[in-house]
Formats: sequence, structure tokens, C-alpha cells
Amino acid sequence: MSIIKEMVKIAYNALDDKQGEDIRIIDISGISVMADYFIIAHGNNPNHVRTLMDFTEEKLNKAGFDTKNIEGNHNGSWVLLDFKDIIVHIFDKENRSFYDLERIWADGKIIEDVKSF
Repeated sequence: MSIIKEMVKIAYNALDDKQGEDIRIIDISGISVMADYFIIAHGNNPNHVRTLMDFTEEKLNKAGFDTKNIEGNHNGSWVLLDFKDIIVHIFDKENRSFYDLERIWADGKIIEDVKSF
């Protein structure tokens, strides 16, 4: 398994472990140079969004992957964790719907089953 796919699985599992909602993985490697994968999820409230962010960052850091940048507002409505090869977007439900990254990046390939990925 490639290192990038390992990163994706760690991030996905971290989000899943903390009950991230509607977790999506989009392979953007063929359409963008900014990253290979987007991982998108949302939380149920500001505390949940922050928990998802903290736990995902912690799990990836413990696995040896450095956070390159964190953007967004830390009040719990949207945050982006940039790990260079993967970018994790965590929203509250309203902002996820508003930004609709799945539509914007519809040319990317949706990864349906992370277990066989």
C-alpha cells in the first residue's frame, strides 16, 4: 500500500471513530496538483467538528505525517487540515451544504470502499 493511501485510511478511520458524518473520499490526483485526495466529513455541532479535527490530526501526526497547514475558522463551522498529499475538510452540516465540495470536485473519482482501497 502506498504511503498516501495509508494516510487516507488513517484519516478516514479517525473521522469514523469519532462519528464523523457522511465521510467522502475524492481522488483529485488526475485533475489537480494541490493534493491527491480530499476527505470530506461533517460534525453535528461545533464541539464535534473540533473533536474530529483534533483526533484526525493527532492520528496522522502519530503515524508520522506532519500537518502542513490548518485553515478555516476554529469556531467549529469549517476547518481544513492540509497534509500535502491529502486535504481533510471538516464542516458543520450547514457549511458543508453551502460549500458543496462534492459538486465542485465532481470530476474527481469518488472512492466508495476505503477497506478495499
